[in-house]
Amino acid sequence: MSGLVFERAAAMSSSSSSSSGKVAAARKGRLRQRYDNEYRLVAGCVPYRVKKDDEGNPCSSAGDDDPAQVEVLMISTPNRTDMVFPKGGWEDDEDVYQAAAREAMEEAGVKGIINSSALGHWVFKSKSSEKSSSPRGACKGYIFAMEVTEELESWPEQSTHDRRWVSPAEAYQLCRYDWMREALTALLERLSVIEPVAAAAAAAATTTQEQLTDQAGMYMMLQATSDGAVALC
Repeated sequence: MSGLVFERAAAMSSSSSSSSGKVAAARKGRLRQRYDNEYRLVAGCVPYRVKKDDEGNPCSSAGDDDPAQVEVLMISTPNRTDMVFPKGGWEDDEDVYQAAAREAMEEAGVKGIINSSALGHWVFKSKSSEKSSSPRGACKGYIFAMEVTEELESWPEQSTHDRRWVSPAEAYQLCRYDWMREALTALLERLSVIEPVAAAAAAAATTTQEQLTDQAGMYMMLQATSDGAVALC
């Protein structure tokens, strides 16, 4: 099923922009939010594109034997210099692929092909509750790869999220959280372009914990266990 285009996700994303050109409003509130016990369920994606030449063939970094040139799309948030990948609440009237596609459209203004195989799933826990054994206030997030096929000129959360295409090496440096670097690594491994950015990944890993924890709103990342995983429905 790898690489499958989810038509329902594409249909939902397409319907979010009307034929009149008006920008649809982003979903607000948590009335339809899905939960797994006390965990809030979240879906998101790493949007990417493969640079192509004038004939539509993938560009390589040097020669034909080199990996294709890949760029990933990241978004900004107010008053921060680092960046994130689009993600948000998974609601009860959509499946996880639709949720990931919707968040990409609302936050980054892009549509595309969602790969059915998740890059991974993580548990996010706020800094204020990191010492607590309770799942209250935590989220379970499922992150997918999205090959971008369309960029909208206007999108619902454009006023709070700028978007920027960056190289994988730059993305490693810009990623706000460790789980984002892990998701990016999973994408690059899947696309067989991990070697050119291995040095950047190693450099990012040397960032001191003091620098990371000084960032406001810092989240700690805990790898979700199989026992705690929720079915992708």
